[in-house]
Amino acid sequence: MSMLQFYTERSADCRRDADSTTLDNVRQRYLSAALAWDNMADRVRLTEAYRADGVARKAAEQSSVNELAL
Repeated sequence: MSMLQFYTERSADCRRDADSTTLDNVRQRYLSAALAWDNMADRVRLTEAYRADGVARKAAEQSSVNELAL
């Protein structure tokens, strides 16, 4: 299980729990936790995007170097 999947599932669990409770303060606590899990998932998505861009950039640079060496 990836971290992104884990964070997304925890957020969904918190929202489900928030929907099932009758106490406002408990609902707010669950919704706050869901938001925190969502934020962590967003950071993972951003990190994955940065990594993919870095890998693509390095591959392009290496390709240029290889072409120049020929």
